[in-house]
Amino acid sequence: MVPPRRTMPVNPPAQDLTAILANIQRQLQEQQQEMTLIREQLAQQNQGPRVQEVPPPAQPVPPAVPPVQPIPPVAPQVPNIPPVAQPEVRQEIPRNAEVPIAPAEVQMQPQPVREDLLYERFRRMKAPEFEGPIDPIAADNWLIDMQVILDFMRLTEQEKVLCASFALKKDARHWWITVQMRRNVLTMSWQDFVDEFRAMYYNKEVLAAQQDELTSFTQGSMTVMEAVKKFEQLARLCPNLITSETEKVRLMMKMFRTDIARQVNAGNSPPVTVSDCIEEP
Repeated sequence: MVPPRRTMPVNPPAQDLTAILANIQRQLQEQQQEMTLIREQLAQQNQGPRVQEVPPPAQPVPPAVPPVQPIPPVAPQVPNIPPVAQPEVRQEIPRNAEVPIAPAEVQMQPQPVREDLLYERFRRMKAPEFEGPIDPIAADNWLIDMQVILDFMRLTEQEKVLCASFALKKDARHWWITVQMRRNVLTMSWQDFVDEFRAMYYNKEVLAAQQDELTSFTQGSMTVMEAVKKFEQLARLCPNLITSETEKVRLMMKMFRTDIARQVNAGNSPPVTVSDCIEEP
């Protein structure tokens, strides 16, 4: 047991310094002795008999629980909620602001307008008209001129037929009406038009007469250039008679007057092309 701490006596004020120091040293020694005694008592308590530790009671084993079968997911039922109408938001436009103007709706032009535009382009080309005389040379000249104009305009097959029919007048217009009655000219190609045109104006009787004229044609009083031009027109209508350049030169030399043919043959070599025949001697 720890003895009670002694209180320090109040030294009289007259006690000298030596006595005070001796008293303090004594008190320190007493405190050291007390601390030593306390340590010994604590050491004895720690060295006492150990109390046997009692193991904790065993925990009961819970019974086996069967596995839980998984529950299939159930699709959530979404209620059919009608859409909520959004309130119309009106944007206020300042008084001085420019209101944008919606572009005008583009309307498709009807087919007659397209034909009018096509006719205007064709009219500016000053295409020749054809009235329909049964003259293969005149018909062939018109067909050649028309082909040049239509190719320059870069038209489709049906547009070529439409433009060419514009140029048919008088008897040729009546003939074209008969073609429209037995054929669908809206889907007709340009080659179909040429075949119909030649069947009408290049008939066998007229072509046979042109062949006879070609084989018996002579220059007469015409100039060389006039005779060559007439010869070329007849030759285009009779391709079956002129199958090569050599045959064409032979017939042309036969056409010339004797003096002209003599001048053409007076060269260093006989002519082999049409250009050789019309060169100045």
